[in-house]
Amino acid sequence: MNNPQELKYSREHEWVRVEGNRATVGITDFAQHQLGDVVFVEVPTVGLAVTAGQKFSVVESVKAVSDIYTPLSGTVVAVNDALNDTPEKINEEPYGAGWIAVIEMSNPGELDALLDAAGYEKFAAEGGH
Repeated sequence: MNNPQELKYSREHEWVRVEGNRATVGITDFAQHQLGDVVFVEVPTVGLAVTAGQKFSVVESVKAVSDIYTPLSGTVVAVNDALNDTPEKINEEPYGAGWIAVIEMSNPGELDALLDAAGYEKFAAEGGH
C-alpha cells in the first residue's frame, strides 16, 4: 500500500495534504482498493461550509456507494470537476489527479486528530475499522 509520508490520514480513509491554511482531500489507496472500480463521484459545492466528520462527497464503485467525510472543518474553495468525466482517476492516482476537494481550514488544530502515514498503515493493516 502506498501512503505518502507528507500526508495526514483519517480513520474514515481520507487523506489530507496541507498547504498553508488550505487542505486538499481525497480517499486513500486502501479505500480505493476496497471500493474497486470507481464509476461516479459526487463532489461538494464550492463555498460549502463543512464540519469535521460531516459527509461532503459520495463515491460510487462497482461494489458499493460510499459517503466521504470531511476530516476538517472550513469552507470548500475548490473541487475536482475532472472527476465528473474521469472518476477512474481515484483508482489510478488516489494521491494525485484523484483528489476530491480543497478546504480552507477554519480550525487547523483538527489536524492533530489525524494519523501520520505509519499510524494509518498500522490502522489499515488491522482492518481499517
